[in-house]
This record gives sequence, C-alpha cells and structure tokens, in this order.
Amino acid sequence: MNRKVILAIADGIGDLPHPLLENKTPLEYADTPNLDRLASAGVTGIMDLISPGIPVGTDMGHLILFGYQPHHYPGRGPIEALGINMDVLPGDIVLRCNFAAVDENGIVVDRRAGRIRNGTEELADAINGLEIMGVSIYFKPATEHRAVLILRGTGLSDQISDSDPKAPNDGCPYHTIVSLDSSAESKRTAMVLNLFLHKAHVILSNHPVNVERMKQGELAANFILTRGAGQMIQLDPITDALHMKGSCIAGESTVLGVAKLAGFKPVTNSRMTGNMDTDIVLKAKLALEEISENDFVLVHLKAPDVKGHDNKPFEKAKAIELFDQMVGIIAQGISEDVYLAVAADHSTPCEIGEHSGDPVPILINGPSIRIDRTKHYNEIDCAYGGLGRLTGHGFIQTLHGLIGRVKKQGN
Repeated sequence: MNRKVILAIADGIGDLPHPLLENKTPLEYADTPNLDRLASAGVTGIMDLISPGIPVGTDMGHLILFGYQPHHYPGRGPIEALGINMDVLPGDIVLRCNFAAVDENGIVVDRRAGRIRNGTEELADAINGLEIMGVSIYFKPATEHRAVLILRGTGLSDQISDSDPKAPNDGCPYHTIVSLDSSAESKRTAMVLNLFLHKAHVILSNHPVNVERMKQGELAANFILTRGAGQMIQLDPITDALHMKGSCIAGESTVLGVAKLAGFKPVTNSRMTGNMDTDIVLKAKLALEEISENDFVLVHLKAPDVKGHDNKPFEKAKAIELFDQMVGIIAQGISEDVYLAVAADHSTPCEIGEHSGDPVPILINGPSIRIDRTKHYNEIDCAYGGLGRLTGHGFIQTLHGLIGRVKKQGN
C-alpha cells in the first residue's frame, strides 16, 4: 500500500476554559465544522509533546512533530537561521532575536516593537556585517519582528544567558548577557554580544526607519533582544532514515528551519504571513499539490499561537476558524490513499499568554482507521478518543506506521 500523510499543525491551539468564552476553551467556542467532521469519522486523542506538564517551544514542538527526539535539539538559533536561508557553518553561535523598543533607561517598552513588519530589512542591513573583538556578526530579519544573529569566530560558546526579559510592557529592563559556565569562551561570547547590543542600539536609534516611525506615532525598533543561543550541529535528516520524501508549507521561519533539518522541502510564499492575514487557500492548495510528489506533507498555521500570546481569546477562536477552513479545503481535495492528521505543537492559554504543559488534541482521518466515538475536535472531547494520551514521538510514530515506515520488531 502506497499511503501518505498530510499533517495540519495549528500552532498553540491548546488552551484552558476562559470566563469570556462561557468557560469554554477557544477551540470549544470556535465554529469548527470541518474539524468536527474529521473527528467524527476518525480516531482522536490528546498529546503531550514530551510528557505531561512540560511546556515546549515552537522549535522543540516541531522538532518532535518532524520525527526527532528531544535530545536532538540544536537550539532555537540554528533552527531560525536555517528557516530564513542564512549560511550557517558548524561551530557558529546562532541566536534568535526580536526587534524591540526600549526607553532611555533600557526598560523594554515593547519586546516586539509593535509587531513591526515594514522596514526590518533596512534596519537589519544597518547592523549586519559588524565585527567586534575579531568576531564577525551576521544579522537578518525573519517573520515580522523576529530576526536571527550569527556569531562566527574562534573561542566562542553558546553557554550564555538571554538579553530578552520575556515580560513585555511591565517595566522590566533588558538583561545584561552573562556566561552560564566558567569557561573563557562563554565569557568572551557574552562580552562580544553585550558590545554588539550597545552598538546596535546606537545605530538603530538614529536610523531613518525609526525616525519616521516615531513621526507616525509608532514605537522605534531601537534594540535587539536575544535568546535561545545554540551552536550549529549536523543532524541526519529524518527523511533519509525513513526512506521517504517530505515537504513543509509554512510562513514561519522556525518551522521552515526544522523542516530543513529534517530533510523536508520548505515551501513558502510572501502571502503566508504567520498571522491572521495569511493565505489559507494558498496553503491548502500547496498541501494538495505537494502530497502528489511526497510521502509526508506538513502544513502549518501560526495565528492561534499569536492570539494566545496576545491574551485575546475571541481572536484566537477566529484564528482557529481560519485553521478549520484551511483543513476543510484540504479534506475536500484529498485522495483516498492519504491520511489527514491534525495536531498542535503546544498549548498557549490566553489567560497565561505563554506556552503551557497542557496536552493538545490530535486526530487522524483516513483509510482503514478504527473510528472512535468522539464527535468534536477539542481538548475535552478528544481526551476520550481511541488514541488515548500519546507523547509527540508516539503520535508521529503512529503516522509513520500507517504509511509503512516503522520496522517490525522481533521475528
């Protein structure tokens, strides 16, 4: 049997009951006829990406959903760099960054600079290519306010702290970067980065893009917050190990970076924004096109996670309805030999505004599935489904098994 899988990922879809939503989760509150129809004719369950109670980042969540184990994690920075086609070499120290707004006292006014979109290329060009203490610095913008920083040189380490306080708009200053061990390499790396942040702040504060933003009453993207330092390593692609072809449709650099690591062909387009205005019709169309040439296609929607972080439960429900529409288009065009699976990389409860360790709902619809009694796709109903409670690795291994990529054990 030559069966295939399309896996639709709703980033951060999991949530908790919210008082503004009649004590329902945004997923329960949303109108999701397509997801419910797939659940009614499929098998469902809930999933802990690693194990119960452990929150994961988008990077770790997708690393697992592409088939890796948690111990394969190379750090967020290298993943982000690959996702935006930066030239990354073994030994490079790579950091995930935000364009941010700070005041004259270093207080972080907004760690996303008003979710800046326009002008980031020009801002990045102004600080790309700097050299500090013999270390070459490469900087490139990613999705919206996000960016990636590469340090290239000798005597460097990824054992350094974050400058990002991860607490927007509450009077926290950015953090001075310090070494996390006693090595000379980590101390030197922290010094290089602190010097870079100061120099970048001076350059960005006077940049024409920010001068114009302030004239328009917008926040100046005058600082770079760093986090998730990692040293580039080489991972064997999952596609090689499983002897399969894969592709990934996404507009978010983290997901595209993990796809590259895993050997999946990254497919993106400027109309895939990583927010509510992303082109779901295009994503669905590309998923259907890609499955004709591949064994496993992953299609990703970022918007539910964004609205969870923004503490906006009604808007998160609307983002989930976008996901439902995208999945519905895929379901209408899918062939009989293709499984359509649905999952998430983590929960992002609106009342917390951050990732949590709560499990996420999963479903598999397709040929020869043992249909359970669940009628609705949400965190509560899927907990009673036939898949039970799986780890992320267990869920992906189940999908690999359905398409004949898991070897028999024993005789």
